[in-house]
Amino acid sequence: MASNEAALDLAPRKFTVQSLANGAVALGQFFKQKPLGAFGALVLVIMVVLAIFAGLISQYDSTEFNSYLDESGFRKSATFQSPNGTFWLGTDEFGRDIFSRIAHGSRISLRVGFTSVLLGTALGSLLGMVSGYIGGRFDMVSQRVMDALMALPGLILALMVIAALGRGEFPVIVAIALSIGPGANRLLRAQCLTIKERPYVDAARAVGASNLRIIMRHILPNSLAPFLIIATAGLGAAILIEASLSFLGFGVPPPAPSWGGMLTGNAQQYAISAPWLAIAPGVAISLAVFAFNVLGDALRDIWDPRLRGAS
Repeated sequence: MASNEAALDLAPRKFTVQSLANGAVALGQFFKQKPLGAFGALVLVIMVVLAIFAGLISQYDSTEFNSYLDESGFRKSATFQSPNGTFWLGTDEFGRDIFSRIAHGSRISLRVGFTSVLLGTALGSLLGMVSGYIGGRFDMVSQRVMDALMALPGLILALMVIAALGRGEFPVIVAIALSIGPGANRLLRAQCLTIKERPYVDAARAVGASNLRIIMRHILPNSLAPFLIIATAGLGAAILIEASLSFLGFGVPPPAPSWGGMLTGNAQQYAISAPWLAIAPGVAISLAVFAFNVLGDALRDIWDPRLRGAS
């Protein structure tokens, strides 16, 4: 009896260790086969850590007007300080630390990016699956609405939504979600049209399964891979749209440290005398968008059976 109990106690641990080992092997293979995808995942982890611990990592508050003591002992405003040991990425026209604003700005980029992508892809994918499965007039009307949304460039559509709802973080999230949703809708609709003709779906219909049960138990689980792929790739587009809106003055209003907002104003006026004002947020935006795009491509190559094994 004691030996059986010991075996039962050891079984979960053995399963856990084996799972961790398998996960480590799979992660190692991913890094080896998809180095760009691994780079994108690493950048995502760094952004998340930077956003969560921005207050601990950065030495200064993102909205603080910093000053320093000169050689004569007088306190001066730390405006337009070039990158140095005190201000790692320099300061702006108000003496605010650029590194602190980049760190705190990652919170806005990730919050807006993740929320808008989750909202847009979830609603667009759900509508696409229902539209593809039901078909008929509902499919025709919903797809014409998607055509109308896709006919408008994402930035123009976002500006229209913000003009109607006003400035702020929530209107930006809604605007980006509407820009991303139609693409997810089309992809999941096409996936549904393929899956609903499979034999196991016909078998589910034969035993009397409802349409909702078929969608939730058969179509949705088999559509998770394309959903995750388009969601990951959409993060780059979401961050770029948010930065573009902030650059145009329609994004998250100041004094919030938005990456796009840091590129406007005096960053353009002092592009020659203080180039770090534009270089730091520009590199942050470019790196984030590139990382999410290559991560999405890597996940697509791994999860899409038609591309499995591609380099």
